[in-house]
Amino acid sequence: MKIQHIFFDLDNTLWDHRKNAYLTIKDLFEKEEITLKYNIDFEVFHSVYHKINESLWEKIRDGIIDKEYLRKHRFYDTFRRFNVDDEMLSMYFEEHFLDKILNHNELVEGTEYILDYLKNKNYTLHVISNGFQEVTERKCILSGIDKYFQTITSADTVGVRKPNPEIFEYSLNLAKADKEKSILIGDDWIADVVGAQNYGMDVIFFDTLHENKQETGLKSVRHLLQIKDFL
Repeated sequence: MKIQHIFFDLDNTLWDHRKNAYLTIKDLFEKEEITLKYNIDFEVFHSVYHKINESLWEKIRDGIIDKEYLRKHRFYDTFRRFNVDDEMLSMYFEEHFLDKILNHNELVEGTEYILDYLKNKNYTLHVISNGFQEVTERKCILSGIDKYFQTITSADTVGVRKPNPEIFEYSLNLAKADKEKSILIGDDWIADVVGAQNYGMDVIFFDTLHENKQETGLKSVRHLLQIKDFL
């Protein structure tokens, strides 16, 4: 059956969360003079934060923790690794991080080109994000890509996150799309690929971290422009 609807993951598939988060934390780090006060190197701090944050997001995805736990712990646990036990400082970082990250709206290389290409081929485009509802739409608007999408689904709206089939069901219903005529494009193997496959929906794995997953019939790309090979 011919594909009509394309559903994109947002963070690190289109909107470069890794780069934008890095720039935001660097701004906060310098503003608060963390290196001067605590003798912590920013690159080392960011590396520890990145590992902790990724692990917490995996736990959110798997239903082990909620977003309040993540928000309370990602900076707190990072600072603790450097023997800085300061809840106020950690929450200052958390609150300003969510606010200030929207000052940086770097897109993954090739985003606007591929969205234009797909739009011109008359595909209907959508977003399914595991991110926080309050920032998902603003990321799309402030980076200028909201105009490409007919619907934007955030996990908070549904109350579950990818790979749970309910979020796919909700998003496709919202889009009035048949799963047989739909495809998902995303960078998270569990949330996006396994999630879509379990739901019975076609998927393209955006292998940004070069995981080299081997699976019969798997559609996989390392650059967004390679999507043209499939659509």
